[in-house]
Amino acid sequence: MSLQRKIPVFLKHFIDDAHLFKPLPKPTGQYPYRLHLRSVAGEATWFLKERMRFQLVGDTGSVRHSAFQPLIASALTQQAKAGDSIEDRPAFLFHLGDVVYNHGEAKAYPAQFFGPYEEYPGPVFAIAGNHDGDINPDAECPYQSLDAFMDVFCDTYQRKILFGGNTKRLSMVQPHVYWTLETPLARIIGLYGNVTKHGTIDTEQRNWFVEELRYAAECRSQQAIIVCVHHAPYSADTNHGSSPAMIAFLESSFKAAGVKPDIVFSGHVHNYQRFSKAYEDGTVVPYVVAGAGGYADLHRVAAINDTTVEDLPPSIHQVRLENYCDSRYGFLNVALEKSDEGLSLIGEYYTLSPDAVRHGNPAVTLFERFVVPLRHAASELANVDCLV
Repeated sequence: MSLQRKIPVFLKHFIDDAHLFKPLPKPTGQYPYRLHLRSVAGEATWFLKERMRFQLVGDTGSVRHSAFQPLIASALTQQAKAGDSIEDRPAFLFHLGDVVYNHGEAKAYPAQFFGPYEEYPGPVFAIAGNHDGDINPDAECPYQSLDAFMDVFCDTYQRKILFGGNTKRLSMVQPHVYWTLETPLARIIGLYGNVTKHGTIDTEQRNWFVEELRYAAECRSQQAIIVCVHHAPYSADTNHGSSPAMIAFLESSFKAAGVKPDIVFSGHVHNYQRFSKAYEDGTVVPYVVAGAGGYADLHRVAAINDTTVEDLPPSIHQVRLENYCDSRYGFLNVALEKSDEGLSLIGEYYTLSPDAVRHGNPAVTLFERFVVPLRHAASELANVDCLV
């Protein structure tokens, strides 16, 4: 019999850090903040209309020494270079936030991002984590929240990054800190939860999110709706636990839009957890945490007898922990496949061996594989061109 929790938990003691909320930078692109994969990946995108792969990882940075940080980057790179065809290789990496620690300083990027991911062959997209938006009060040169993140990921055109050292990687052109990546088989909606421990999203971003969900619903027979947010809505760990703020934000947004996504990915918690949430209308939405990307410490799932946490009320939150890995570093490989029955999303979570550092070996093993069938009927009201 397992001694670990099977449902999400809340920490019993919350610290109100709402005063830490930081104003958002101005967008670098036009509303509604969408970026087409083809504008970055080129004409190869046309080959991804039947099958597409991409990778997901969070919390790769670490100001403290972490020998697993470069190993995860190497494993992602090796996997991205493997495969016999474009459809078999990951088309891009989507980072779930906390690229650098402990504060979002430009000087942290060469060691924590550019160096480890120098050889990654494809585009790297990202949402910002709380540490990416934080400000070092002792910094010699004052800066604003997300200054460095915007320079790296939200530039107006791709160019050399001034503080990138000798990196060959150019800046990315995401239109805002919250934005949508348009691909042939998925619309990936990225949110920004600011710097507070459990996340804070303002009304302006919420209104945008509701409209993006509605727009995505018109194409969901051909494109999966994927939501990415750094702060994990649901977690069974003892360090962060679940986020009441993110749960309330997502549920109210889903209700306002009349749309639920096909899956929700997050980081923040330094482990892997896969939950399923059952709704009253029969819909089941997976919530996946993938934040074991290299930070020096991993976060453990709470034991049944842990008195520092409490279970989410099952009468309110119909959420079950389906699987987890809290003792190994790892990342996700996600595939979207089209068939006569509709779209399917296949998730594969890969982990490094515990003795990977001792042997200097970035080889990974498959921890679990899960399938999410996305059999949505074509909308009769669709009035947009979904075949991006």
